[in-house]
Amino acid sequence: MTRPAPAAAPPAASAAPSAAASYPHDLFRTLRPLLAAEAVAEAASGGVEPGDLEQAVWLRLLELLDGSGPPADPAGWLLHAVRTEASLARRATRRELPYPCPPAATTDTACPERAALSAERRRVLRAAVGRLPGRCARLLDAMLEPGDPTYREIAGKLGMSQGSLGPMRSRCLGCLRRMLAAEVAAPEPRGRER
Repeated sequence: MTRPAPAAAPPAASAAPSAAASYPHDLFRTLRPLLAAEAVAEAASGGVEPGDLEQAVWLRLLELLDGSGPPADPAGWLLHAVRTEASLARRATRRELPYPCPPAATTDTACPERAALSAERRRVLRAAVGRLPGRCARLLDAMLEPGDPTYREIAGKLGMSQGSLGPMRSRCLGCLRRMLAAEVAAPEPRGRER
């Protein structure tokens, strides 16, 4: 009754995880130059920056590795992924339209009606900013100053750190947006009022 020695199975099992763990790293290192070159070549046609295109393809590869595993032909997959992402960027660019500036927002002093509408909008905005809670009113008042102050100047004036201005501005603008949306009924699709 001699038992066979299972010496071969444990070393192979312990060697497999290290090879699998280094595989994605080797794959990224191998594909990086090809992706950089393809991203530069395709970025102009997609209307996107090469770095953004690279990032989108790396994300697709990570999602693929997480789901179904590595592609059978990594270089071929990469070329196809770059072209697909560039095509998606082209379509998105074609659908984007510049936001038209409303006529009342211009400071045309030759037209009294436009000047009156513009002044009324500024008055309503200033009144809404004054009703904001906490430090939001002071922050947005400082940002609305006519001299267009920098973040550094605003931070010095309010005694805040410059890095906290962006997140606080975002929260305050969200609060202002909700306040104004509650006061003014937003139009429904096809121009109907609620």
